[in-house]
Amino acid sequence: MIDINKIDFNKSNGLVPAIIQDAKTNNVLMLGYMNKEAVERTIDTKLVTFWSRSKERLWQKGEASGNTLNLEDISLDCDNDTLLVKVKPNGPTCHTGDDTCWGSENLSNGLFLNELENVIKSRKENPSDLSYTSSLFAKGINKVAQKVGEEAVELVIEAKDDDKDLFLNEAADLMYHFLILLVAKGFSLNDVVAVLEKRSK
Repeated sequence: MIDINKIDFNKSNGLVPAIIQDAKTNNVLMLGYMNKEAVERTIDTKLVTFWSRSKERLWQKGEASGNTLNLEDISLDCDNDTLLVKVKPNGPTCHTGDDTCWGSENLSNGLFLNELENVIKSRKENPSDLSYTSSLFAKGINKVAQKVGEEAVELVIEAKDDDKDLFLNEAADLMYHFLILLVAKGFSLNDVVAVLEKRSK
């Protein structure tokens, strides 16, 4: 968390802009303003609080709607006069009911796959007897590749039926084991994305 004393509140009459970003999706949700007390309140309560310029008072986001912004992290820009506040939103952020104040949907854009990939790497580098993933790495590349093949066949079988849940679960199983295979081979999801980007040119 930031050192509040480093924030330059003097440039804009005691206020600094606070860019609110979803910690999971990295999407920008809104822009607000904070004074020193609002920053302190945000850190203490873990609920984002602004200085309302129209109401001229501290205002906790969601105090009326219940759509709070749960604090994950705050960082300060290079000029010490703008905050980046990473949050976990509880419901839509905009007062209009939209996910963001720009009317866009707050979609994950696949970033969770990067988090999952990091977990898989950790299971390889720090094996645990209680981890299925670690046990798969321990069995070697042939077993990992075999599991990918098995999951692919199961997905194809489910694709011929109309059970949405079963199909999506098999798709998730295939994706998970595919990531394990990538890590086992020493590659990453970004390596695959790079190939796809080259093909699209």
